[in-house]
Amino acid sequence: MNTRLASLLVPLATIAFGIQAAHAAPAAKQDRPNILLIMADDLGYTDLGSFGSEIATPNLDTLADTGVKMTQFYASPFCSPTRTMLMSGSDNHLVGFGDMAELMLPEQRGKPGYEGNLNQRVVPMAQVLKDAGYRTLMTGKWHLGVPEEFSPAARGFDQSYVLVHGGSSHWSDQAGIVAVDPAKPPKAIYRENGKAVDVPKDFFSSDFFTTRLIDYVEAGKDSGKPFFAYLAFTAPHWPLHAHDADIAKYEARYKDGYDALRRERLERMKKLGLVAADTPVFEGHPSWPKWDSLSAAEKASEAKRMAVYAAMVDNMDQNIGRMLDYLKKTGQLDNTFIFFLSDNGADGNSVYDVARTREWIHKDMDNSIAHIGKSGSYAEYGPGWAQVGSTPFRLYKSFMYEGGISVPAIAWGPGVKGGATKQAMAHVTDIAPTLFELARTRHPGTEYQGKAVLPLRGKSMLPYLQGKTDRVRGDGEAVGWELGGRKALRKGDWKIVFANAPWGTNDWELFNVAEDRTESRNLAAANPQKLGEMLVAWRDYVRETGTLEIPGLASRPGYSNGGIYYEDLKYEAALEPRVAR
Repeated sequence: MNTRLASLLVPLATIAFGIQAAHAAPAAKQDRPNILLIMADDLGYTDLGSFGSEIATPNLDTLADTGVKMTQFYASPFCSPTRTMLMSGSDNHLVGFGDMAELMLPEQRGKPGYEGNLNQRVVPMAQVLKDAGYRTLMTGKWHLGVPEEFSPAARGFDQSYVLVHGGSSHWSDQAGIVAVDPAKPPKAIYRENGKAVDVPKDFFSSDFFTTRLIDYVEAGKDSGKPFFAYLAFTAPHWPLHAHDADIAKYEARYKDGYDALRRERLERMKKLGLVAADTPVFEGHPSWPKWDSLSAAEKASEAKRMAVYAAMVDNMDQNIGRMLDYLKKTGQLDNTFIFFLSDNGADGNSVYDVARTREWIHKDMDNSIAHIGKSGSYAEYGPGWAQVGSTPFRLYKSFMYEGGISVPAIAWGPGVKGGATKQAMAHVTDIAPTLFELARTRHPGTEYQGKAVLPLRGKSMLPYLQGKTDRVRGDGEAVGWELGGRKALRKGDWKIVFANAPWGTNDWELFNVAEDRTESRNLAAANPQKLGEMLVAWRDYVRETGTLEIPGLASRPGYSNGGIYYEDLKYEAALEPRVAR
């Protein structure tokens, strides 16, 4: 770390030290704990310092170092399916997001489990905790239904200020992310307590969501009730936007490119004990150019994009520090359980060719290098940097390989045996039952207010976090994934993956993730018996969850080419001197 960057971190390090000191002194009275659930959007596995990154994240790193750092925590390969499993404790195919609502085909849409919203068979986490006497508060990204009847206000949250779509500008222009008609720029919808609102003129997503959540907690701190607060950042999801001061910290950091940074992060992970010393790194798909093959203009554009991405992560951590500092100053931190995770792996895909988004961006946005990160820019960061975020794993968001579904996760606070790095498998569906156990309440099971509802599929992690057990699931318990025709299932140390060509083999692959976490050795041909056993478990999963298996789904146009965006990058580099606003 250079001297200039280190000096900028002093205030944050002070806050982080305060967290550790506060945690060391238990509160005089231990009632049911407050719960703070924090989710990042498209954050890669190694994008935190405690997981191997060069990005400054001292507050999250302190939580990881003094709490539990989980190295085999799994989400979905896409955002809304993860969020629906988080809120339900059940599988996304059962609770409304068998596929992304935006990508569902006619033969999927409206089928049970494919409603495109958090369906009515779910008793949401917030409702269960509200019924148990918790104040339920949320800010950030919802993405579980656009109309008011599907908003957080209708699903158990007392207070909420949310983006209902999958993404938007992080600035106050409130621009959406997908254009159907370039002449009609998309506008993102935000709702406060269910009602549509326009964001304030000084809006910046991470700053605003944190401040508003602090306000919600403060307003009820004398109620005598514990709080459940869900801080769902939209950072670092594209479009890449950040404050100039945060970008300046990283302006010169990424000029050596993603190939060098991927190897640098791997070495840091080895020193942290996160991976074995002989772990290989996925060197990237042949479709992606190596850094040295790019032109000077392309390198400059790429380096700026990654600098803005790093600034978004840095700023998110600063805001988490603000939240923690508020809790400490008000005497609430010691009795607050905190869980942090990302919703999926780093995102190397591009939305430019969805609908007519490319035309709109080239018509209205300024993606010149100097302007990237500001309001009126619309930049992604592409597969090269996403593969850095997935180090050392294979691929990224939208894939079922480890790079798409393995996410950083941290638990801290009451019920956590701190200072541990835990390597057993856990899953996003396990969060709800864990929080219910902490809150000393129960999910209603199969009936709620006279209606049939879905039971939990996840398992409480609390004994695991307390150090009473060494695993969350037994070797015979399977967890499955399917989205857009890409599939996976893990059972014990074994995992099968199906991905369309050119990213996979168009057939099932078999990996022993205990010995080969980077999924570099396909054992399907060498161990047909184990493959057969895993496929039996897969068919059980499909039957239990109502998953629709549609032949050729993963190879449909507009979905099968995820990660190919370099033609667009070259086009933008050529446009830079004369870009139109």
